[in-house]
Amino acid sequence: MEIQWYPGHMTKAKRQMQEDLKLIDLIIELLDARVPAASRNPDISALGRGKSRLFILNKADLADERVTEEWEERFREDGVPVMTVDSRNRADLRSLRPYINEACKERIERNIRRGFKNRPIRAMVAGIPNVGKSTFINTVAGRASTKTGNRPGVTKGKQWIHLGKGLDLLDTPGILWPKFEDPSVGTALALIGSISQDVLNRDELAVALIGFLVSQYPGTLEEHYGAEEGRTAAGLLASIAKARGCLTKGGELDDSKAADLLLDDFRNGRLGRISLERPGASMIGGGR
Repeated sequence: MEIQWYPGHMTKAKRQMQEDLKLIDLIIELLDARVPAASRNPDISALGRGKSRLFILNKADLADERVTEEWEERFREDGVPVMTVDSRNRADLRSLRPYINEACKERIERNIRRGFKNRPIRAMVAGIPNVGKSTFINTVAGRASTKTGNRPGVTKGKQWIHLGKGLDLLDTPGILWPKFEDPSVGTALALIGSISQDVLNRDELAVALIGFLVSQYPGTLEEHYGAEEGRTAAGLLASIAKARGCLTKGGELDDSKAADLLLDDFRNGRLGRISLERPGASMIGGGR
């Protein structure tokens, strides 16, 4: 399944990010806990070379806990501080500052030696579209500082949020990279809602998800839709359409409505906690 999406505004956003890197001490990169590798933008890694880094595995409440623990261990082995959160839950973010201090330890110590004890840490919050950056900032700030929405492209320009207590955050638009070399990356990002729905064949996407669920989370479709596994993915999509009354005006089964329903259920966690990739394992729709 070949999916590519790189609208023109992302080129401008990438250039702006490159300029803004001169102003910041730390890059806080939000990753989707369901697809930590696929949601890690290689352009951000390249642009931020030499800057302190902190990974936030966001939407952890939707991901498989055991798999998330594997990812935490992997990133720590790579030497990057990592924090697992549901950014809508303020309690999850109360311990954010110690992670920031860990990531910026050398800079903080250098500022103290130079006599800049109260110099704030300036952090850029970056990530792909719809990974939850604005929600993360609003929860940390305890107020609605930025616009949010459950679709890609809500944040259009940079926004500084001055939090006090020695921390300033820069919100940035979500950006992807120009080409997904591995088709499975595009599939994974489409499934979590980081790619515009306008460029997707949602029926094909739902079939890909069904195949993954049957393989990695057997019994999920039967539990939630009464769809008995052991048939083709297309056949299971038809079973979901029948179970949920997804019909055309002429009374025929409507696979497209069933596909939208299935994708929405997955994205909102109604199918349970599901991860689409794990360290060292192939992703949905192909290898890596």
